[in-house]
Amino acid sequence: MQANVQWQKDLVFTATTGSGQTVHMDGNKTEAASPMELVLAAAGGCSSVDVVSILEKARQEVTACRCEVQGERADAVPAVFTKIHLHFVVTGRDVAEKHVERAVQLSAEKYCSVAKMLEASVTLTHSFSIEQAD
Repeated sequence: MQANVQWQKDLVFTATTGSGQTVHMDGNKTEAASPMELVLAAAGGCSSVDVVSILEKARQEVTACRCEVQGERADAVPAVFTKIHLHFVVTGRDVAEKHVERAVQLSAEKYCSVAKMLEASVTLTHSFSIEQAD
């Protein structure tokens, strides 16, 4: 994998990934997400891919999945994340709690590459709730 990051102006940058996708970043958070916000988004995105995939394989009728990610940063420079909490809100029809619990656990302990990389220096916690679809 690879990516190229190009300075645009001020603290605005554009990253182009090896697959040709682009992501904008802004150190001032006025025109785009900051790089640290994207770290949280990457953790939530990676884990969400796992959770949805596992639930689909378990034949759960999931209609939506949202991951609410909260991060706490150190007070000193560098202001690294010290804690990250991922809360999954799974919506579907008759989704079994045991399947969601297993999917979240498997993502956290085995599959999510971003979480596994971060857990070396960050306390990662997870929770979930289930909402019934209309």
